[in-house]
Amino acid sequence: MSTLLSVRDLRVTFPITRAGDMPWTAPRPLRAVNGVSFDLEPGQTLGVVGESGCGKSTMARGLINMVPATGQVLWEGKTDLIPLSPRAMKPYRAQIQMIFQDPLASLNPRMTVGRIIAEPLLTHRPDLSAEDRRKRVDAMMERVGLLPQMINRYPHEFSGGQCQRIGIARALVVEPKLLICDEPVSALDVSIQAQVVDLLKELQRDLGLAMIFIAHDLSVVKNISHDVMVLYLGRVMEKAPRRTLYADPQHPYTQALLSAVPVPDPVIERAKGIIPLDGDMPSPMAPPSGCVFRTRCPRAQADCAQIVPSVQGGDHVVACLHPGPVQEAETV
Repeated sequence: MSTLLSVRDLRVTFPITRAGDMPWTAPRPLRAVNGVSFDLEPGQTLGVVGESGCGKSTMARGLINMVPATGQVLWEGKTDLIPLSPRAMKPYRAQIQMIFQDPLASLNPRMTVGRIIAEPLLTHRPDLSAEDRRKRVDAMMERVGLLPQMINRYPHEFSGGQCQRIGIARALVVEPKLLICDEPVSALDVSIQAQVVDLLKELQRDLGLAMIFIAHDLSVVKNISHDVMVLYLGRVMEKAPRRTLYADPQHPYTQALLSAVPVPDPVIERAKGIIPLDGDMPSPMAPPSGCVFRTRCPRAQADCAQIVPSVQGGDHVVACLHPGPVQEAETV
């Protein structure tokens, strides 16, 4: 199977000028994404997890040139997307689409649902007639579970779950190969989350989509992903096939995240151990030396302050000097 997306050493850095700096003071670098690498195969889903501020959404935007980035993003083994100009990037935007966290805010309130879903066709398929666009919009609405008579309604007339279905229809109407889902269910109720995730899995199966699924909820990521990548302060901490990572996490950060996932059974929930993370995530303006996770790591040793751990391994990669199985956790 050929690789759809091959990412090597992706970096996104923002120059930051603080209030009070003199005009000649050089901006300080904020390294939001710092050396992320992975491969994505057609029809596969990569789940990306981590705390708020770890660089998940910025990474997604860097992949498609929505923010300036360095490194290599190789599309279908042929084209590096990073150096492309906006004009040269346009053909690839039809093949790589996004859905966003806030379904209502991502839709134009002045446009009907029909116009919202048809808009990408006007940009990427100007050869289509109005009748052909209408047929495609109708078919896509039906595919995502929206009734045809809703086509002339406006976004404020829909629930959050329905608005996210509109966003999915808008993204898929141009038949992309890759769908980037930037926390698409975090603003929805739990029951609606399950419906949207099931819809995405069904669409992936039917259309052969590849997906990058960004989320905080590790239980949702487990349900939809084939591989899972854990980010912390812009760096990859661990990446592995889903079953391997959930059954045998090796990085202490991954273990702490998994220990915090709630269990529906109250007896098991009360008895399970929690791995606490002390303090807050450091500022990306002043990351710790060595391993960026060492200031919160229960296994930190002296060498962790001196050595930046490399991402090593085969299918299961761990950026840790002292990886290992889960240690004894505190009981809730």
